[in-house]
Amino acid sequence: MNVRRKRPLWDRSGRRGLGKLALWLEDDSPGRLRPLILAAVLSLSAIGLVEVASASSVESVAAGINPYDLPIKQGMWTIAGVVIMLVLARFPVERIRKLGWPMLIGAVIALILVFTPLGMTVNGNRNWIGVGGFTAQPSEFAKLALIVWAAGILERKQVLLGQWKHAAIPLLPAGALIMAVVALGHDLGTTLVIMMILAATLFFGGVRMKVFSVAALICAVAAVLLAASSGNRMGRIFSWLGAGSGDDAQGVGYQATNGLYALASGGWFGVGLGQSRQKWNWIPEAHNDFIFTILGEELGLAGTLLVLALFAVLAIAVFKTIAGNTDTFSRIVASSIIAWIIGQAVLNMSMVSGLLPVIGVPLPFISYGGSAMVSTLAGMGVILAVTRPPVSPPSATAPQPKRFRLRSPNRAKSGTQR
Repeated sequence: MNVRRKRPLWDRSGRRGLGKLALWLEDDSPGRLRPLILAAVLSLSAIGLVEVASASSVESVAAGINPYDLPIKQGMWTIAGVVIMLVLARFPVERIRKLGWPMLIGAVIALILVFTPLGMTVNGNRNWIGVGGFTAQPSEFAKLALIVWAAGILERKQVLLGQWKHAAIPLLPAGALIMAVVALGHDLGTTLVIMMILAATLFFGGVRMKVFSVAALICAVAAVLLAASSGNRMGRIFSWLGAGSGDDAQGVGYQATNGLYALASGGWFGVGLGQSRQKWNWIPEAHNDFIFTILGEELGLAGTLLVLALFAVLAIAVFKTIAGNTDTFSRIVASSIIAWIIGQAVLNMSMVSGLLPVIGVPLPFISYGGSAMVSTLAGMGVILAVTRPPVSPPSATAPQPKRFRLRSPNRAKSGTQR
């Protein structure tokens, strides 16, 4: 008697099970994962819009503001960012490379304008520009500008990166200038993110580990000095270390403590979308840096794992796509941008879950903020541009389409006789 064996799920030779999925994952064709990258970005942005609407509603009503005001603004900036992302995705790599210097110069000028009468101070940080009813945060756009500019410099200096002078100049002075201007506005979180971006760009650009280590040491010392220069920052660090006073839960540790309460009360599947308790003025600025805690309370562990999975899928898809690219500029740009986004997400989640002190870093695609949303989506547009598969010219040996022509009756008759 013939016994038919059941084909395993991982059997790639069959049409059932996970065969097609396994073949799709192993396919290294250029641009194969670009739809997956776009789907992950749009999914994270949609989750962000829903959570911004939920987290900001109570505080808006308490302040006498339309509860739909912030979600509508965030939706408009998200749509604008998606349009910019799709437009940039059509740019050729050479055009992206030429944008490096104009983007860097524009970012530095905008950062300096923060200290003019156009500048604005929000929550103690002077890092905004206001013109009429329009506000923007130049430091968010400086992140992308630094990456594109540094990638072009590192590409041209590939053969000279063995010499520390060429590896350090002009990258470190330009990065130090941007970080200094941002730090003068008392924005330690953004300064740390820019440090991380500069380190990622140097690493993916192929700079020697000796130069990379020295730059990392200098950045670490600068971060410690910046933290020590502010009493509020030191209070948050001491509170995180457990060295605060007994009433610290009502002081500098108030936001972090209630954020942990929100995550703890979410359980496996949350209390329900829009049903958060901690957003009732227990967590200051719940729709900004601490929006992940509201998400965890309303959607539970399942919701937080979904967000983590989307960020993981985004990172894996980008790195797998860029792995097959031979262009140095494209590899540096795409790797640095995804390192910026994933690194900032890790910082935010670690901050709100108590693994790091509160330093004020938004969660990409999720937290409220037009400048952050547009700059992040623009960065994804650059990734889609440099990972677009090249259009190969038609091959001479390719089969040509058949051409039909009428033949005379005599030719047709002679052909049949033959």
